[in-house]
Parts: sequence; structure tokens; C-alpha cells
Amino acid sequence: MLVIDFLRHGALEGGIKYRGCLDVALTVSGRNSMDKVWQSVQHHTTKIITSPLSRCADPAQVWANTIGVPCVLDKRIQELSYGNWEGLTATEIKQAYPGQLEAWRVDPTHLSPPNGEPMQQFATRVLSFWQELVAQQDGHVLVVAHSGSIRLLLAYALNAPIQTTRHLAMPYACWSRVQVKEKQAQLIFHAKGV
Repeated sequence: MLVIDFLRHGALEGGIKYRGCLDVALTVSGRNSMDKVWQSVQHHTTKIITSPLSRCADPAQVWANTIGVPCVLDKRIQELSYGNWEGLTATEIKQAYPGQLEAWRVDPTHLSPPNGEPMQQFATRVLSFWQELVAQQDGHVLVVAHSGSIRLLLAYALNAPIQTTRHLAMPYACWSRVQVKEKQAQLIFHAKGV
């Protein structure tokens, strides 16, 4: 049996914005909230896979070194590139690109952020990661990633359409667990507090 814990990075410097591929540092409280989840999973984790962005990779590499497990950086689970939206708040996006953010939130498959990554391209790379991950027979893997990539991974686990990803709450340091047995995935919990 394979157990996968998904952990979204914690809060970032500069407040809530669409960061995408921008490499922004965690706040102290953001890192602390991730460490609390780590304390709950560290005794079971056999491997860590992380986005290469520092908000995910920095704590993941420290944790892996602490308990002596492999830590793999994988660009396929890096956040969606938001193009012209990167670094902007939702309010700023709505002002600069009227109606686009609202339409994207309803159905991200039919609209891409200006100069951003098309959802189908993003979904294809995340699906490639998911298929490789669930091909493992057993273990307990911690995946440290982003709101967008984790939402897609959960949609794949639940065999749900991409449009449903916008209905998943994904707060900072959100923790979800999926169990895979005989290639069948089951969501055990989502957004569990510690």
C-alpha cells in the first residue's frame, strides 16, 4: 500500500498574491505551520518529493536530511505559471484584467492567465507526476507543493474533472492524505489541522 501526504507550503512574505513561479520566501509562521505537519508525518515518511521552488524545497530538504530519507526535486509539481498575474493580488488582477479571474476560477480549462501556462499543459505535467507516483507499490511519501498542483493531484486521485479543483479549499500548510491500494486511490482526509 502507498500512502501519500500532500502538504501545501505555508504563508509567504508579502501577503496573499498569485505567486506562481515567483520564488518567494516563507514567513516565520508559514514555516512553523509546515513544521507542525512535518512533526505528524516524519516517523512514517520514507521519501519526500518537492517542488523546486524554495518555499517548498527548503523545508523539505531539511526534513529529509534530519531523518535520512531521499528528497527529490520535481519540476512537474511546480505551481502553474500565472504569467502577467504573478505578484498581483486578486483585487489587482480584477482591476487590470476585468472578468478574467472570475471566469478562470469558474473553469480554468477555458482561460489562461495572460502570458501564463495553459491549464492543459499544467494538467499534463502534473498527471505525468501522478502516474509515476502511483506506480510505486508501497511506501509513505510526502509531496510538498503548491495550491494548484495539489488541487490537480487530488482531482486525479478522486477521478474528478479539472473544473472541480476550484471547489477544494487549499489554505496555507493544508495537509491531505491519499491512500493507494491496487492502483485505486482514496482520499483519507483533506485540510486536516494539527
